[in-house]
Amino acid sequence: MPRASEVLGELIARPLPAGLYLVATPIGNLGDVSLRALAVLARADLIAAEDTRHSKKLLSHFGIGGELTPYHEHNAERERPRLLARLRAGFSVALISDAGTPLVSDPGYKLVREALDQGLMVTSIPGPSAVLAALTSSGLPTDTFLFAGFLPVKSGPRRSRLAELAAIPATLVMFETAPRLAKSLADMEAVLGPREAAIAKELTKLHETVTRATLDQLAAKLADKETLKGEFVVVVAPPSPAETEISDATIVAQLNQALETQSFRDAVRDVTDVLKVKRARVYELGLSLTRKRD
Repeated sequence: MPRASEVLGELIARPLPAGLYLVATPIGNLGDVSLRALAVLARADLIAAEDTRHSKKLLSHFGIGGELTPYHEHNAERERPRLLARLRAGFSVALISDAGTPLVSDPGYKLVREALDQGLMVTSIPGPSAVLAALTSSGLPTDTFLFAGFLPVKSGPRRSRLAELAAIPATLVMFETAPRLAKSLADMEAVLGPREAAIAKELTKLHETVTRATLDQLAAKLADKETLKGEFVVVVAPPSPAETEISDATIVAQLNQALETQSFRDAVRDVTDVLKVKRARVYELGLSLTRKRD
């Protein structure tokens, strides 16, 4: 496609102003990278990557050289001042993650915040996103959604987090790893009930799959799976009108978690505040719960 080559050549020929560029990269299929993203990466003075070894494969595929430096959760506190110093000195810095749009489940937020606080230019180069790819292919409502990231690792805190999300009138989008997927789905079903849901795997890749069913069906299907690999995106339908009333089970799950570290009185107060329900109801359920424990 000669015209596409011409457009890319024109973009690369333009000078790149100093500033921080948040560049979205493919989540699987390399063909999803945008011409603008390639042009920024080709011209940037420095590319800050979550994993330089991973990013070298992408850059090499498109014949892009340039200076690479690691920027991830383990070195962010040390590296952030250095990147900001380069920006203040008039350099262009491109920030990329291992896949998709930077700042989604990576440490880029603090870098962006400090750059803006110092009056430095920040520009987003939009593109691939696992969140949006999963949401739009799920068949679930897309007009209002909430990205909840990764849920807590342990079941207790995970159920508490799900209880906080239960009444939100939006489609929920969450990331999950293969080893935790089955248990997370079981917790989702226990707290959220048999809502419609979808599990997206290998998005944009050759073996992409989107499995659609209710949470109880998905939990049962994966209960005995021990060979799953990779990361998954789970999309869950918003609550039905009948579900907007917080269930007793949701309140009890929150109380169970709160009582592990708080007094009865403090636990009742906090659960009341978080779930926005009547204190008397939480108190009565709490009394019933403590009697069972005793």
